[in-house]
Amino acid sequence: MNLVAILRGLTPAEAVDIGAALVGAGITRIEVPMNSPDPLDSIAALQVRFGDRAAIGAGTVLTVAQVSQVAETGARLIVSPNCNVEVIRASKTLGMESFPGVMTPTEAFAAIDAGADALKLFPGDLIGPIGLRAMKAVLPPDMPLYAVGGVTPANMADWLAAGATGFGIGSSIYKPGDSAEVVAGKAEALVAAWTNAQ
Repeated sequence: MNLVAILRGLTPAEAVDIGAALVGAGITRIEVPMNSPDPLDSIAALQVRFGDRAAIGAGTVLTVAQVSQVAETGARLIVSPNCNVEVIRASKTLGMESFPGVMTPTEAFAAIDAGADALKLFPGDLIGPIGLRAMKAVLPPDMPLYAVGGVTPANMADWLAAGATGFGIGSSIYKPGDSAEVVAGKAEALVAAWTNAQ
């Protein structure tokens, strides 16, 4: 299932409980943005507990130094809001998956040339399914494309029809203060929407 849970604002104290709710619902990619409180501690806790069942990593990764810090936790997923070829190359050198953010074909091809594993279409609500369809026409057909921003259960089918491979889901799956039970409910609803949109 190609859903990435974006846990912006997650704290280390709640990381394992929230992670259990997500993995229990079938979410197998989890990112903790680097502008969250003590993100490396949360990432390390998630990696220890769920690294054998889910790809754990960091979001909002902007520098090569941050890539190295995340690698030290054992996590293997690097997600960025931008296309920084040095971050992409550093991620690949360390054996990690790289999902850089792109908004234009120019950025997309730069990311692909640098070795990106998938492209994060961001902000998705500005690009929209129409923009994705246009980009898909010129990008390599086997390049995974994840829409991030503006994705809801109601429009997943439209995105998939336009060529999206998957989605990064932020506030629709976790907001600071959400309990594990609330997150589990949101995750289950999103997984059901994904299944229905196929």
